Amino acid sequence: MPRTPERAPTVDAIPAAIFSPLADRIRSHEGKIFPLHVGDTWMEPFAGGRMEAFAVADHPGMHRYVDTQGIPPLVDGLVGKLRSRNGLACEPDEVLATGGATGALAAAVGSIAAPGEEVLILSPFWPLIRGIVQSFRAVPVEVPFYDRVGSAAEAVAAVRARMSGRTVALYVSTPSNPTGCVMPGDWLEALASFARSEGLWILSDEVYEDYVYEGEHVSIGRFAPERTFSVFSFSKAYGMAGNRVGYLAGPKEAVAAARKVGTHTVYHPPTAGQLAAVAALESGAAWVGDARAAYQRVGVAAAAALGLAPPAGGTFLFVDVAGQLDERGLWGFLEDCLDDGVLLAPGPACGADYPTWVRLCFTAAPPADVEEAVTCLARRLAAG
Repeated sequence: MPRTPERAPTVDAIPAAIFSPLADRIRSHEGKIFPLHVGDTWMEPFAGGRMEAFAVADHPGMHRYVDTQGIPPLVDGLVGKLRSRNGLACEPDEVLATGGATGALAAAVGSIAAPGEEVLILSPFWPLIRGIVQSFRAVPVEVPFYDRVGSAAEAVAAVRARMSGRTVALYVSTPSNPTGCVMPGDWLEALASFARSEGLWILSDEVYEDYVYEGEHVSIGRFAPERTFSVFSFSKAYGMAGNRVGYLAGPKEAVAAARKVGTHTVYHPPTAGQLAAVAALESGAAWVGDARAAYQRVGVAAAAALGLAPPAGGTFLFVDVAGQLDERGLWGFLEDCLDDGVLLAPGPACGADYPTWVRLCFTAAPPADVEEAVTCLARRLAAG
């Protein structure tokens, strides 16, 4: 007799939607909702990059399968962008279009991590990376980092402290989701040197590269191209999250292996989304400049209202609310915020060492709505 079907234990360990404990209350909430728990933008893509701009008459076959690497104009455009903007000396066979940056990181992890092997994740981190590692039966190891490290030497020491004989890769995010930290080039060079000395792969999450307000963005792949998967996204860069197009760059053989994983999971990103991505590379620069200026204005204002330092990059603020927690803990505080219609992401979704923190995306709603939501949050913080 066959055994009763059961879920794999590793899947049970993967976090569900980060707001699932409050899902019923969110659906039943009466009044305005401010969805600051999700990393998105209130802005529509630039004219010419929206789905309404694409027709079969102009793009025959736009609803059909294409090459799993990506359509040729996109691959060529990515090679030029990666060379000129990121300093990565890549060739066409070292680039892969993916189902968003999520698909890129999944393809990379699936190609390098065997069951039981460990991936070091600098924390606090983008919530989905932990589950991606677990999806491939590997083990995420959290490295308290962005709020604990102050120099290149300390950065390396923090990573070294969490290494083991099973470690195969290091996940780095800059600008950071959720802290907004823009990692200095000397830190990245030191981490790259450490990864080379220890034989580690590097997973470089650079989806917020266009949204740097202090300092400059540096791609760690410049320092260790032979072992780095550099990951990017049209979702964050151009306000195209629903199109599901991202990309990765890396050594030829590594990209070929990642392509196998991508082919056997999502096959390739949507063809129409890839056409929009080509348009973004050709005509989206002005939109990005406007978005950067708008995001910075909103982020600076939100940080000031909450008594925080302005974000150096990205689209998030990470806030410690320990002083406002009662016996109900963090979820009680999130419930109180929901009474105001304000949705925030719980800090533990970004790392186990952040049980009293919340994450706020200051671009997920129009600026006036963000201002209203932040005013409600500031009032609750002051009341504590």
